[in-house]
Amino acid sequence: QVQLVESGGGLVQAGGSLRLSCVLSGDIFTSYGIGWFRQAPGKEREFVAVISRTSVTYYTDSVKGRFTISRDNARNKVYLQMNSLKPEDTAFYYCAGDPGLNPTISIRNGNPSVWGQGTEVTVSS
Repeated sequence: QVQLVESGGGLVQAGGSLRLSCVLSGDIFTSYGIGWFRQAPGKEREFVAVISRTSVTYYTDSVKGRFTISRDNARNKVYLQMNSLKPEDTAFYYCAGDPGLNPTISIRNGNPSVWGQGTEVTVSS
C-alpha cells in the first residue's frame, strides 16, 4: 500500500520559514511525481507546487520566489521550503503523488493517485 506522510508543520511568525517533508513508502519513489496542496479554513484546496520525476518544478504564482520544492531520491522524500511566510499561507498542507504517464499534469489538475494526511501550518501576524 502506497503511503505519503507529511511532517514539519507548525506555528511561525510572518516573515519566518518552515520546511515541510513528505516521505513515500510502499512503492518505487522515483516513479512518482510529487506535489503539495494546501487548504485554508473555509476555502477550497489549491495547488502549491509540484516536482516531476526528473525534478522539473512548477509553482502557483502566489508562492513563486518564496517556496522551493525539492526531492531526495535516496531518502524517498520531497521537501517544501517555505520562506517569507505570510498569514495568508496559513493552511493544512498536503502532499500528493502520482506514478502515471504524466504525473505533473495529474497533480496540477488535482487528480493524483495518492494523498497524505496533511500537516498544519499557521503563520501569525
